[in-house]
Amino acid sequence: MAFDQTPSGTDAISQINVTPLVDVMLVLLIIFMVTAPILQQGVAVDLPKVAAGPLSGQEEQLVVNVGKGGQVFLNDTPMTADALTEKLRAIAATRPDRQLYVRADQSVPYGQVMRVMGAVHDAGLARVGLVTEPPPPDRRR
Repeated sequence: MAFDQTPSGTDAISQINVTPLVDVMLVLLIIFMVTAPILQQGVAVDLPKVAAGPLSGQEEQLVVNVGKGGQVFLNDTPMTADALTEKLRAIAATRPDRQLYVRADQSVPYGQVMRVMGAVHDAGLARVGLVTEPPPPDRRR
């Protein structure tokens, strides 16, 4: 008198094989780790370290980058100083209260950054922010 209704040898497998799932997840992790540095946008600059909080904003950012060699970019578009001033004048004509951020490599001479700031001022934009990175945490405790 057996209460088992299934014939012997056809017991249902009660475990799910997770090995293929783990394999797929590890492949996705590797893909994201490889592509994450590529997705970082903009010109590579080594920003100075400053202890200050980030600014919040919802509109598209207007960023002037100054690279290590002194190259100037407006939102990743290379520009000369005159072209930068003209483009910023056109922007200031439509929105004079527009916020602009300057990202400059810390190895760029101060005079070069001030020339860019002068071009921004000549264009009529007064709301200018300098982009920095937070310093590494102090390990001495």
